[in-house]
Amino acid sequence: MTEQTLIEALTPDALREMLLAAGYRAEDVAGQANDAPILRSATGGLAFEIRFANPLLGTGPNGKGTGFADATFLAAFRVQGELPLSLVNAWNATRRFARLHLSERMLVLTLEINVLGGVAPAHLRAQLEIWDRLVQQLIAYLREEVAKLAAQTPAVEVPEADSSTGKEAAGQDEPEAAREADAPEQAEDIPEPAPVPERPHAFQASAAN
Repeated sequence: MTEQTLIEALTPDALREMLLAAGYRAEDVAGQANDAPILRSATGGLAFEIRFANPLLGTGPNGKGTGFADATFLAAFRVQGELPLSLVNAWNATRRFARLHLSERMLVLTLEINVLGGVAPAHLRAQLEIWDRLVQQLIAYLREEVAKLAAQTPAVEVPEADSSTGKEAAGQDEPEAAREADAPEQAEDIPEPAPVPERPHAFQASAAN
């Protein structure tokens, strides 16, 4: 049995390479207030971000720089009209891995990945595939549930979804018209998620959101 090198820290370069190899586009998002790196990509015309957290010093490329213990996949959409909280709760009760929450007219889907202790490269690729599938499922779920509410709350609208495979080719830009047709109106600027309670510092320096 061949010994496999485990991934013990996340870096923007490594995740960018993974996205491109899987057929997604990937770009850096600059100018973040907390200096934490962010990657932006898309699936099926829907933009999402990968936000890194919990730096692990000395775990960057060649043992230099900073890698990260975890990261958050995040996609956000503007809500037009009234979206019942029960619809959000029903998603969370019937789906694992990713969480949906409603905050000030924004519907936000998040999925956390963590590499503490080391994970196989195939594990990270599987997380990306899970995220892709859940984003596509969310659009179908919203369309179905909003249709049930249409007679009572006609102001809530979900446009027709795209029939594409769900992946963006590397370096390819999706037309604005396609993006609008693929999803509920997506926020141009994905909002900051709610603050995560500070975790124990045991892994921040020597071992090291």
